[in-house]
Formats: sequence, structure tokens, C-alpha cells
Amino acid sequence: MDAAIIKSIFKAYDVRGKVGVELTSAVAEQIGKAMAAWLPNAGPVAVGRDMRPDSQDLAEALCRGLRSGGRDVYDIGQVTSDMIYFAVGSLEIAGGVMVTASHNPGNYNGIKLCREGARPIGEESGLFEIRDLVIADKFSPATQEGTYTEKDVVEDWVEHVLSFVDTDKLKPLKISVDAGNGMAGKIFPEIEPFVPFDVVEMYFDLDGTFPNHIANPLEPKNLVDLQESVIQNGSDAGIAFDGDGDRAVLIDETGQSISGTVMSALLAKYFLDKTPGATVLFNLICGRAAWETAEKAGGKVFRTRVGHSFIKADMRTHGAVFAGEHSGHYYFKDNFNADSGLIAATIALYILSLSGKKMSELVKDLREAYVDIPETNFEVEDKSAMIQKIAAKFNDGSQDVLDGLTVNYHDCWFNVRPSNTEPLLRLNAEAKTQETLDELVAKVKEVIKS
Repeated sequence: MDAAIIKSIFKAYDVRGKVGVELTSAVAEQIGKAMAAWLPNAGPVAVGRDMRPDSQDLAEALCRGLRSGGRDVYDIGQVTSDMIYFAVGSLEIAGGVMVTASHNPGNYNGIKLCREGARPIGEESGLFEIRDLVIADKFSPATQEGTYTEKDVVEDWVEHVLSFVDTDKLKPLKISVDAGNGMAGKIFPEIEPFVPFDVVEMYFDLDGTFPNHIANPLEPKNLVDLQESVIQNGSDAGIAFDGDGDRAVLIDETGQSISGTVMSALLAKYFLDKTPGATVLFNLICGRAAWETAEKAGGKVFRTRVGHSFIKADMRTHGAVFAGEHSGHYYFKDNFNADSGLIAATIALYILSLSGKKMSELVKDLREAYVDIPETNFEVEDKSAMIQKIAAKFNDGSQDVLDGLTVNYHDCWFNVRPSNTEPLLRLNAEAKTQETLDELVAKVKEVIKS
């Protein structure tokens, strides 16, 4: 194994690499062996995969590696990423691996890993230890090869998703759903018989080459077809899923997208109404509307670093019922603290159904409370020095360094945080008015570019 290539494909939260060049079946088999050796608990490992052309080959290689390391394997087939977390948690097994590169282009693939209880395996929780085992390549064959079992969890997953709402109270809605030729195209139809929704299905054919658009709903250009469908069909709402189906972006009946902050606010209130006084988490680039909504609903609110491994750990620490990210990932205590696009979308449609309002009316106040910028990247050679320079310039604000630097003022805030893998600083900012926001962003940019 080429150590340089192995190091390059092990990222902060998962494995990602170019198909056939960096991430090959041979590499996947080694990762399976390393996973078998590293997992702290005895027991089986679940293996799932997305629809990319080489995902089955990589999944089979992972299975070989796991079995040669003595692990029994449950092959759960083509699934969304949130279903691998569900399988590991609900079956109470030692771990899980999911072959997917999420929303990356079709010439990439990847592997997500988790341990017992659907706990994430990231850079600070074992992923780099697994990487080092792959590089060392000193695996002793197990005394007995693990077994292989195909296991279908779809029916149990649908039942689990619907347990978050009262299906008897759902009212008919017309919705447009863009699966982006990703895994939601296989799984969303499984839930349709149980909800009174008239569904306009878009790009439900599984195709890992993404012939219509990249399955990344955070990019506005990838929402254009969905927006047209909602308006042309008179839909009450639209849903766009990413490639592995664990992230969902909703749009209202006018075609306007609903931000992660607004969705986080809606979902937090839903859980706090059900569990008064509970704890919710938001990552630190989630907007103030989410925080204020949760506090108004009587919740205890904590901020967390950006990244699913930090959020899931903090959920366990604080016993949080829900956590939201501005990027469109939503986490649920009753889902083994894992994220799910389908659960989030189902709850949002349930809230809409019961409200008697149009979606745009439901989110109007939350949308208008603040204005923000999309996350903006700046190339910076010395990220630490630049953050110190920015901190000195904005020393009149309230500062914290939970994740990069956050500076708060009464009517605005911004955060700059370093990329884990690139010479980049990421800027997020929000303010009460567009004028205040423009002034704040201009000042930050001036410091970065000076």
C-alpha cells in the first residue's frame, strides 16, 4: 500500500478518494481488515453501499476484509447512510461501514465508519488509528473466518422514521421530491404508502454518474429543477436529498429554499414542545434564529463545533434530544444520536400538515429575523496567525475560540474557522440588517486580504 495515498484519502470524518486510482478494492479490503481489528466491541459489522458504479465492488472487498479478520458481516445492501447508523444501533452490533462519497462527483467514492451505538469514527475517535493499521499491513488471519448474511432493514427503518410523528394526524400534501439519482430514490418510495402525500418523483432512478445534476442540495444550481417542479405542479413543498440520502433541503411553495438555521429552529421547537425543558444543540455557525426559538420554547441550548463527530459526542454529554447544523444535517436522540435527512423531512412536513399554513408563512418570521452570507472560503497560508490578526482587529466584540474564532456584537456576529485539510479560512456571518452585514463582512475581508 502506498502510504502517501492512504494518508491522503483518510479525511477528518471519513475516507474519500478517486475511484480506481486512490480508493481501490484492494484498499477497501485492507480497511475492512483494519476495522475488524480496531473495533473495541466483539460482534458483527453491518455493510451498506450507495448506487455508484463501483460501490458494490468496494462493499464486497470490505466484507472480505472484515470476514478475514473474524468479523461476521451483515450486508444490508443499497441503503441511505442514515440506515447504516440505524442498523448498527437497532441491531446492537459492533460497528458499520457505508460505501458512499455522498454528494461528491461520480469519479469519487468513499467509506463512512461507525462503532457500537452508531458512534462516529472520525479523526479524533479512531479513524487515523485505522489508517495507520492499513499502512502497517500486519494483519494476522483470524482463527475462524466470519460469516456473511444478507439482512434487509428497510421495513424496520420506515417504521422507525414514522415513529417520530403521529401518522393518524397527517393531512394530505402535494410534494415534489428530487432524489438527484441518489439513494433517496430507492428509499423514499418505501415511505409513500404510509403517508397521505401526492408525490412528484424527480430523478428517482439510481445512477451514480449523476446525469441530471450533482446530488448536493446546498448548491443553489442543483435546486433549479425542484423549484420549477414545485411551482409548475402547485406543490406545497419540495425536498432535495443529497447522494447518500442523509441530508435533505426543503423548499417552500414559492420555490425558496429553507436554510439549515430555519429548519433547525422548526425541529428544535417541535421537540421542545414534546419535551419541555429539554436540551438542544446547534453548531456554532447556525444562526441566532434557531437559538432564540429554542430558548423561547423553554429549551436549554448549547453550541457545538462544526462536524458530526463533535455533535454526536456532545449530544451524549448533554443528553440532547435534537441537534441542528446550518449545513442541513439534523440529529435525533431517538435515532441513536445520528443524523437523518428523511426523519428531518418527515417531521417538517408533519409540522406543515398540522399548521394549516403555507410553508412560506410557517417560516416567514424565522427567515426575516436575520440575514447571512453563504459560507465563504479564503486561501490563507498561516491560518493560525490570520485568526489572531482578526481577533486583534475585532477585540471590541465578545470572542470565543470553540471552533476557530467567533466574534459577537449585539446586532451581528461572524466566525472564521480553519479547514482541516486545505489552506483555507471559512467565513460565516449574520446580522439584523443587510447594511450591517455588508459592513461587517467588508471589514473582515479587509483584514484577511491586507
